[in-house]
Amino acid sequence: MKISNTHKIFSIALSFLVLFSTLSLTIEKHFCGDTLIDVAIFSESEKCSDDISYSDNDSIMEKSCCKDEIDVIEGLSNVTLNSFEDLDLIQQYLLFAYSYSYINLFEDLSNSIVPHKDYSPPILIKDLQVLDETYLI
Repeated sequence: MKISNTHKIFSIALSFLVLFSTLSLTIEKHFCGDTLIDVAIFSESEKCSDDISYSDNDSIMEKSCCKDEIDVIEGLSNVTLNSFEDLDLIQQYLLFAYSYSYINLFEDLSNSIVPHKDYSPPILIKDLQVLDETYLI
């Protein structure tokens, strides 16, 4: 059975669509002031060396102007899988009848007998339709 290239492309595209719809990402951004310093997707972002600065007294800590932003992109977390038993009785009958009739649409053509398989047409010497000037309209 031949599968065309467009069928292969669509099946790969749909598999990537399912993969990326269930994927969750966390994007961490580190800012120093208003300047973006680092962006990390799968790891922690690098922090500034002077995030917390100590003053003369150890008890007083001054907070720096650095800040972290975390963006969470959540994918589809609960995928429902329905079984045949979850359907109503009428829907089960309809699905069974449709699948049974669809499967029986296809016949096995390898066993069919072709009666004119060994027939060879006669050799034409002249084109009779042109000779008699008979044309089908």
